[in-house]
Amino acid sequence: MTFINEVLSDDPLPPSRNANSWSKRVVVGAGLIAAFAIIYGIYSLLGGGSESNDYVGSGTSEVSITVTRGESLTEIGNTLQAADVVKSVESFTSAAANNEDSATIGPGTYTLKSQMSGESALALMLDPASRAASRLVLPEGLRLDETVALSASATGLPLADFEQVLENPDALPLPGWAQSRPEGFLFPATYDLVGDENAESILSALVKRFNQSASSINLETRAAQMGRSPYEILTVASLLEGEVIPEDFAKVAAVVYNRLEADMPLQFDSTVSYALGLDELELSADQLDTESPYNTYKVTGLPPTPINSPGESALEAALAPAKGKWLYFVTVNPDTGETKFAKTYKKFLKLKAEYRAYLDAR
Repeated sequence: MTFINEVLSDDPLPPSRNANSWSKRVVVGAGLIAAFAIIYGIYSLLGGGSESNDYVGSGTSEVSITVTRGESLTEIGNTLQAADVVKSVESFTSAAANNEDSATIGPGTYTLKSQMSGESALALMLDPASRAASRLVLPEGLRLDETVALSASATGLPLADFEQVLENPDALPLPGWAQSRPEGFLFPATYDLVGDENAESILSALVKRFNQSASSINLETRAAQMGRSPYEILTVASLLEGEVIPEDFAKVAAVVYNRLEADMPLQFDSTVSYALGLDELELSADQLDTESPYNTYKVTGLPPTPINSPGESALEAALAPAKGKWLYFVTVNPDTGETKFAKTYKKFLKLKAEYRAYLDAR
């Protein structure tokens, strides 16, 4: 008996007289082995052969994780795995390797989900919504005290810490032409927080952001070309923020410069409100009679400092006012911000009547 016959000797069929029967059996056996190999391969590809290193889906309950300064994507992956946000470090780093935006993930606290796929975790970390709890958001036109109050609230730092820094503002990176006056330089933007900040580092970040914006719009050179100092431009920009909506910034800038050229008082309620520490723009006759260098009804020229922190749009408008000879403007509908402009006092009175009609209708 041959070796092949010995291997197949348990076959219940009787020995064949066909000399090729053993080779047929070998072919059938090889075919069965190949079929099993294909089936096993498909099973493995579908995840049946080994346990997956990634979760499926966008997760379940909320989880907060903190990314510290300088952490690599692998270190972030370790943090995610330890918090059971992802199943493995590799599931996150593989997703990150295929997304160039992953390099923008910065320090801070992120609100994620437990048991997320690596791709889902990465997508949520890139979504600003996941950072909402660890961000300082400063709108345009905030006064210094409002900026400080929001900063203290967002960081959990004592308000007194910020006030102490502002009492000695030379510690801040203010430009030389600021002359140690911080009002107007705490730039409105969104700032990511990590949790290791202090009052000085927060305020310094705000001033640095102003310096970046001033540099990007070439503030100092363009101001000089207008025959103005950069501080005057900053002050004008703050008036625009205090008076009208962005669509009208350039026109109101023209009104400011036209009045300054004509040696007319600006007569802006926003500057008197600043002097009184109020937010209202509708002031009484007694309030408008306030003795203050910020009372632009009584004092000709710009107020002594900015009255808030303007954004880049207001700075641009102050550098590039609209072309027009308007001397007056009235916001005839404060609900929508609709503002109309006039070159003559007679037209101005008509606009005031329109505003009074709006008040009567309310």
